[in-house]
Amino acid sequence: MLKCATSLWSANLGDLAADMKRVEPYSERFHLDVADGHYVDSLLFFPDLVKALRKHTRVPFEVHLMTTEADKWLEPFSEAGADRFIFSLDAVPDPAALIARVKALGKTVGFALRIEEPIDLIAPYWGSLDTLCVIGTALGIKGATMDPGVPGKIKQARALIDARGLATDIEADGGIRRNTVPLLAAAGADYIVPGSLMFGEDPAAMRAWLATL
Repeated sequence: MLKCATSLWSANLGDLAADMKRVEPYSERFHLDVADGHYVDSLLFFPDLVKALRKHTRVPFEVHLMTTEADKWLEPFSEAGADRFIFSLDAVPDPAALIARVKALGKTVGFALRIEEPIDLIAPYWGSLDTLCVIGTALGIKGATMDPGVPGKIKQARALIDARGLATDIEADGGIRRNTVPLLAAAGADYIVPGSLMFGEDPAAMRAWLATL
């Protein structure tokens, strides 16, 4: 059954703690997009805010760094309470060294693949990755339609992970809608990153629907 890394970008930003509590029973982890206005044209979540939110839930925090020099933010967000990190390959100078740093902090790590990036980019890192995040829309854009090539990319990753007996989970992020989620489930995704699908609907009913896929 698909699990949920619920995107707090779609929560009520004026009352995040209350909205987190509302969807907490239906979320395996919370996904926090961090954007610096340079790598993408958005400004989102920062360490002090993550630290303030941490006390309101025990659900793991997954920080998706959409920033330049993303490796510089590892320690600040780790100290703020992040449990998992997702990076873009082109935003870090030495991905292998970064993976080692994340693991040394006792955290889990994943890489995000943008629409135009092939699965082959991950080849050197499969043995160390906890998560492959397949991005379905342009980064930093909210409410966009999922690229039609995403299910095929997930299916390719699923076959590779299963053939090698890896523990890496596949997360689909972007364009998560009622019409796209069945395609992602059929392709072999483990997690979706629901935003409006979680916060804009009855979360209990939405999770019951996921269980039917």
